[in-house]
Amino acid sequence: MTLAAPLAQSLAPPGDRISAQNFDKLAHYIYTYAGIKMPPSKRTMLEGRLRRRQRAVGVESLDDYCAYFFAANNIEREGEYLINAVTTNKTDFFREPQHFEYLRQVALPQLTARGSQPLRAWSVACSTGPEPYTIAMVIDDFAAGRFGPSYSILATDLDTDVLEIARAGIYPAEIAEPIPPVLRRKYVMGSRDPARSEVRIVPALRRNIGFARLNLMDDHYPVGEAMDLIFCRNVLIYFDRETQLRVVSQIVDKLAPGGLLFLGHSESIAGHDLPIVQVANTIFKRS
Repeated sequence: MTLAAPLAQSLAPPGDRISAQNFDKLAHYIYTYAGIKMPPSKRTMLEGRLRRRQRAVGVESLDDYCAYFFAANNIEREGEYLINAVTTNKTDFFREPQHFEYLRQVALPQLTARGSQPLRAWSVACSTGPEPYTIAMVIDDFAAGRFGPSYSILATDLDTDVLEIARAGIYPAEIAEPIPPVLRRKYVMGSRDPARSEVRIVPALRRNIGFARLNLMDDHYPVGEAMDLIFCRNVLIYFDRETQLRVVSQIVDKLAPGGLLFLGHSESIAGHDLPIVQVANTIFKRS
């Protein structure tokens, strides 16, 4: 889950602006609920993003929407829509491919050397699904020639809209282009309708992935048993340092001994006292 750049064509019409007071209230809610900082420079972006919700609830102005949002009976229900509106999700298949080379060449041989124990992986901010499906492709292809290991992947995100897309596993055909051809032939199906330029992830791969909503601001992450692999990439950069430490500490707590944490290439946890050691660029092992 990441914040995007402002949407170029979604600005509120002149004169329809969120008041400074209401912007501050929304920014505080977004930060408290999702850990995402909303500085004044994001005010125009926020106005643009909320236009659809303004229309959906049938109010005349953005300030009217704010009044509606903070009404006692609305804030809990509308909060999900607000968070979906202010977050967007940049993601690709095989994004930051060095991580998946390390997974295939180093991590999986080491993890499977321990025996027949099933692998557990977690895609922390899965967006529309390319990351967990990429992880599944690499693990499944590695396992196929070795009759195992079995594996399961938990994929979580704060945004319920993108989770629905991820569960379906249906994408525009061009999004699948970064998938290596041998894996594309194995794990991606074309549309039966030639007029639809779409692809779908094969059912056998989808069955190994469970999708769920999870808020990284929660005090507890109900993810089950310890994970062998955790991908938390391009998420921490949107949190302040205090929030980064709280989130990554909880994530590391979910790593099994010898498990691996993958961060985004632009992210750093230098200075944090955590029970992990760096084994490659933005890859850390639970000690």
